[in-house]
Amino acid sequence: EEEEEEEDDESELGDGSTIRHFTTLGDFTAQQEGDLTFKIGELLLVIDKKPDGWWLAKNSKGESGLVPKTYLTVYNKKGEGQEPSDEETEDIEVTDETAGGAEILKRTDSHWSAVKKAITENNTLDALTTMGAVPAGFRPSTLAQLLEEGVQFRARYFLQPELAPSKLAFRDLVWNPEKGTIQPRPTRISLILTLWNCRVIPFPGLSIQVLSRHVRLCLFDGNRVLSNIHTVRATWQPKNPKTWTFSPRVTGILPCLLDGDCFVRSSSPSPDIGILFELGITYIRNSTGERGELSCGWAFLKLFDSSGIPVPSKTYELLLNGGTPYEKGVEVEPSISRKANIGVFHQMITLRKQPQLLVKLRSLNTRSKDILNMLPEVLVGSMCYIHLLLFYRQILGDVLLKDRLNMQNADLISHPILSTFPNLMEQPDLMDALRCAWAEKESTLKRSEKRDREFLKSVFTLVYHSSVFPLLQSALLPAYRWAEEESEGTRWRMIADFLKQNRERDGALSSLLSSESLHRAFDITEIMYDFLENAQKNSS
Repeated sequence: EEEEEEEDDESELGDGSTIRHFTTLGDFTAQQEGDLTFKIGELLLVIDKKPDGWWLAKNSKGESGLVPKTYLTVYNKKGEGQEPSDEETEDIEVTDETAGGAEILKRTDSHWSAVKKAITENNTLDALTTMGAVPAGFRPSTLAQLLEEGVQFRARYFLQPELAPSKLAFRDLVWNPEKGTIQPRPTRISLILTLWNCRVIPFPGLSIQVLSRHVRLCLFDGNRVLSNIHTVRATWQPKNPKTWTFSPRVTGILPCLLDGDCFVRSSSPSPDIGILFELGITYIRNSTGERGELSCGWAFLKLFDSSGIPVPSKTYELLLNGGTPYEKGVEVEPSISRKANIGVFHQMITLRKQPQLLVKLRSLNTRSKDILNMLPEVLVGSMCYIHLLLFYRQILGDVLLKDRLNMQNADLISHPILSTFPNLMEQPDLMDALRCAWAEKESTLKRSEKRDREFLKSVFTLVYHSSVFPLLQSALLPAYRWAEEESEGTRWRMIADFLKQNRERDGALSSLLSSESLHRAFDITEIMYDFLENAQKNSS
């Protein structure tokens, strides 16, 4: 009986259901920007149910904002049981109480900024859908919004070492004195996947200009994102815009942003863990110049079966779902329903018309396993720069575990690579510059030198300081902005010219001393690494 009462209490507010219409139990006056003021008895349409108890709702006038869920009750068309009692409405103080007498949870400014962005994008999406510019199954990108909320879903966050519960050692960075390097750490999930292509992806209308087509992927358990969010940009042909491909053949080094080979690592014990793929487009609206990002559909590949056995390494055809990963039963293109009640033959034809993503889980050889085991316990990234991550981890181990005489010393450490390398993960063109510079230098090394780990680390340090480190502090290099063709082109031309000058002048010193080179004012964070601050943030 108690369980039934609990279920009734939950269903009353519809937290876990698809109920969207609610009636207000009392008057509420907006406390801060973004709140929605309402009177008792108003009918509200709930757009998004936030876990902190503040829901995004719209009133009959079309006004949107946050409302406390404890002021709401499920709307009953018959009007039965919806009138609140005198006790419920008599002494409502909206400054610190809800209609049910519970404390109103506080929100941060960053939370409201994310909600305000969601309101804007939902309104824009409604307009674009009405105009027929985008299919009905498109939604504002869930993973793009998470990336904008903070660093906790970015790769640089997961590159930092994590402190053990005692705060006296590192949980995921252990020294191996016999081999003179960090200890490999096998994880529950350690795999490589290849993005092949996306098929039958609906093409947006002419009223928007598509700036980027891409796939964002991360580890997901159905409720929470459990890793960083990694992005791979897709290529397409004008003759066949509904097919997206990855890892195109290019001259020279393939840009890491286009690399469809990805590694995935995690020690999460969740039985429901899998890989979430969200197809997205970055667009600009022709009539207003407004930019945004839409999800073109999503797919989920569960990594373990019901018995806890890993799924086999093979190619998977994943049908795309519309809506967000938290919505069920939404189709990308409702006009081609996969649920039609037709014969088997027609169902096969219909399935071929469904948007789908083709991915391959690859089996690992011994060398691949050894490489992945040297990486952080949780990380998703591109295979093309994995050797650079290994250098970073080895240098991190040397500085924090081998060269630090007193393990209880928490002073700042002078090391430009440790203080700046994580920032490269947010600027793929600089990561490509480091890859190019290292590949060129490595080609000049002797075979015996390539087998000397200490020598390679010293050479890598020189290459880093003469290539990307000066560029990170350049005042002439435009800030990196996602999917801005002009900015991306300007940055790459400047990066290529800088690397060319370094080759011709045998180093970056002459370029740095040139009067034409402008750099930002010196900041100690350019060269000082505060491992304690970074580790504590990562473990919190």
